Amino acid sequence: MNHEEMRKQKEDRVEPAENQAAESHTLQALQGLKGVLTPQEELVFMNILFSSSATLRGGNFGLSRKEAEKQLGTASDNDALDSYIIRVNQAVGRYFKLIYDDRRDQLIVMMRVPARTARTTLSEESLALLLYIFYQQEVLQHEYTLFDQLLHALGHETTKANQKLLNNLDALKKIGAIEEYSDNEFSNERAYQLTAIGANLFSDSFLRRTAEFSQSNQLSKEEVLKFFRRYNLHTGGE
Repeated sequence: MNHEEMRKQKEDRVEPAENQAAESHTLQALQGLKGVLTPQEELVFMNILFSSSATLRGGNFGLSRKEAEKQLGTASDNDALDSYIIRVNQAVGRYFKLIYDDRRDQLIVMMRVPARTARTTLSEESLALLLYIFYQQEVLQHEYTLFDQLLHALGHETTKANQKLLNNLDALKKIGAIEEYSDNEFSNERAYQLTAIGANLFSDSFLRRTAEFSQSNQLSKEEVLKFFRRYNLHTGGE
């Protein structure tokens, strides 16, 4: 084995220090669950976390509300689930976020990651598409976004634009950020709808930087949250 092969094998074995530190902090956050949740509630959180993997569920992210309430033993208490979500997010909110997808009636756990890590999941093109769809549906309150609108706004000057857009939209579908909008009215047109995952994908600080960059002006957090209708996405004073 030559020197180059030995170096590569060592790099394959050794994890970067920043990744080790991030994992350590994440595990510490999970330890914090014990202070606010019962052992049964902690187990339900782990089941939701496990079920939120696209690889495991084939795109069907999360655990149904009915199943979560059954495991929690709170099916007859309408306020118990809201309390559970708030307590979980208070305990692990720096690294995870438990959200309720009312359209699918499911609970989903999302993990917070640094921008550098996120760039390995989404390309710049996919991010631009998601921001456009997010703006249309969360700010302008459109129910859906047509493929032709995306093509006109972001792809009309690109060669093979149709296929490139579809590839990037597929990447967004794989992480559960968008889904195809199904309605008889659009039987001959492609349309996309933001999911609860897509609506919660951007942090408040990211949206603030995005808005400030587009306006070439510093904005208060309240102005940014109001612009993006962020107050519709948060509960429990988050």
